[in-house]
Amino acid sequence: MRKQVSFVLAVLFTSVSLLGQTKKGHTNQNKFRQMKDLLATPNSQRLASGAPGPRYTQQKVDYDMNIVLDDDKRRITGSETITYHNNSEDHLPYLWMQLDQNMRAADSKTPDIQPGRVPKTISQGRFNRAFPDEAFDGGFKITAVKNVDGSDLSHTINQTMMRINLSKPLAPGEKFSFKVDWWYNINNHRTQGGRSGYEHFPKDGNNNYVIAQFYPRLCVYDNVEGWQNDQFWGRSEFALEFGDFKVNITVPADHILGATGVLLNEKEVLTKKQQQRLALARKTYDKPVIIHSQKEAEKVEKKRSKKTKTWKFFAENVRDYAFATSRKFIWDGMAVDINGKNVMAYSLYSKEANPLYGDHSTRAVAQTLKTYSRYTFDYPYHKAISVDGQMGMEYPQICFNPGRPNPDGTYSDRTKYRMIKVTIHEVGHNFFPMIVNSDERQWTWMDEGLNSFMEMLAELDYDPNFPIVRGYPKNIVRYMSGDQSRIAPIMSKGDNVYSFGNNAYGKPATGLWMLRETIMGKELFDHAFRTYAQRWKFKHPTPADFFRSMEDASAMDLDWFWRGWFYTTDVTDIGIKGVKKFYAEKGDGNRVNFVENAPSKKASSKFFYEVTFEKPGGLVMPIIAEFTYKDGTKKRKVYPAQIWRFNDKEITKVIPSDKEIVSITIDPDLETADVDTSNNSWPKKKEDSKFDKFKNKVKG
Repeated sequence: MRKQVSFVLAVLFTSVSLLGQTKKGHTNQNKFRQMKDLLATPNSQRLASGAPGPRYTQQKVDYDMNIVLDDDKRRITGSETITYHNNSEDHLPYLWMQLDQNMRAADSKTPDIQPGRVPKTISQGRFNRAFPDEAFDGGFKITAVKNVDGSDLSHTINQTMMRINLSKPLAPGEKFSFKVDWWYNINNHRTQGGRSGYEHFPKDGNNNYVIAQFYPRLCVYDNVEGWQNDQFWGRSEFALEFGDFKVNITVPADHILGATGVLLNEKEVLTKKQQQRLALARKTYDKPVIIHSQKEAEKVEKKRSKKTKTWKFFAENVRDYAFATSRKFIWDGMAVDINGKNVMAYSLYSKEANPLYGDHSTRAVAQTLKTYSRYTFDYPYHKAISVDGQMGMEYPQICFNPGRPNPDGTYSDRTKYRMIKVTIHEVGHNFFPMIVNSDERQWTWMDEGLNSFMEMLAELDYDPNFPIVRGYPKNIVRYMSGDQSRIAPIMSKGDNVYSFGNNAYGKPATGLWMLRETIMGKELFDHAFRTYAQRWKFKHPTPADFFRSMEDASAMDLDWFWRGWFYTTDVTDIGIKGVKKFYAEKGDGNRVNFVENAPSKKASSKFFYEVTFEKPGGLVMPIIAEFTYKDGTKKRKVYPAQIWRFNDKEITKVIPSDKEIVSITIDPDLETADVDTSNNSWPKKKEDSKFDKFKNKVKG
């Protein structure tokens, strides 16, 4: 009996073992699985809807600064009193500050992490920049860190970060004030690079200063990352707290200066003529008014005043501060009506940038404020300034932009559109991230990508025929179908990606364009996007807050899109594998038979097509099918992306038709960034497109 039982058990266990070998399980790899594995769990600070919760908190930092610009030494000297408000629920044993100028310090590690080879040839300018004869003495020179009573305050500097060591932890609801004094040599951003600095004009001996990251400033502290104190390596930008700024800036008396904030002593620093012109500009909405003319600027730039002026500003609820100053600046401005509120659009530019800036800069600023306000929220500040800074960089209420005409004053369409494009983009950054205040250091796409998308809408408002460079799906195909070893998902830190422009600007903007134009539709998208912007203005959103808000406000499950487009480097490739034509005819009894290709006299006049769509690409996307009939008419049908939920490789649809279909085209307007259009047609078209051949070659 025991032998029989042992035999039965052995057979049973063997069978179970065999079953285990032949029927293996797998984890859920469905492209439509929810993103709970990727997004942080909602809580009372950040809700499942994507909105800030009842316990959401953020810190506040106020600055009282005195800044002196030495035009002869090209040096900034500053002193600041900082008041840090701990609005969190945490006790803070120390504070972290950013010292961005230290990226240029003699002991900076930034050059050490950059690989490179000796090129066969290089321009003289690049050579001088890479191999200067004399090292630049850059970086902050911190001369004092003190308590408000004048006693020394313990601090530790780690490259581009400085830790303020508190004598006791700062409790929730408490505030702490301290002082920092410093100076630094201003870099020539035209020869040494950088996001701020000066440009020197040898002909007249003057400098245009565009000054930012010029003061030690607090890092963000929140419930997601704690201290956002990643080192500044030069590419990925900034995470900053909102606060109030009281800033006094002393410059040569013959300078024109623009800065973040309301000018408090207008009568002290402006002539009566400038004040009169400014008053006119404040009620002129159709064209810019010249406040300080080219003729006046040319007269001033021939001399160098030995006197100084102090411009006094107050900026409320901004996350950063910047200014521009020069004796070369022309100044114009016009008013913009934002839902009944008067906002000023200004430009500051040298004669070298005129007439290009005079023709387009302030108008581009005005258009940006109008378009962005329409799609997000009314611009809350009193002004926005575009500065002839010959770079592309943004700060609250002021930005530095490129673009200059030929020496004879003429300029090409290419120069014009590039200047307008960058101006719109940088002014648009007032909304993302200066107000919708995401962490640029970690999630570059949350400001650059969203802003690049909004930039497209403003460009088309400025000129319906504007040559859009980034954002259209067809324009991202070459990048997405390239070498996968040099492509990173959008959800990557900006410092660690190869193709920064495509990754942080182009692909996210394209994704939003597809959501609006193809997947969600304008009405649903615009409402959801506006909801996100209004929920998170003057707050610190994360990617999860954006994803959740877009779904919450639209009733659309977009997890498949976020997962594929943002978290992978998969591509779109949807095609037609085959088409069969059937006729229906009455059979025996109560039956209907379908006959392929050869109808009998019993067949109805209706056609039935069995179309098999294939998907060699990894991304799921809607199927946009255009049917052309024998009579020459066309009809378009969009099948939602969810059509792929049961089969990620191919699906078959039965399409009844009263008319005979002679051809089918997938994605006829190139809306889905399909990397291979050679399989998009039935009957298959001859591959006569050079771009198709290129894509097939890359794919192969």
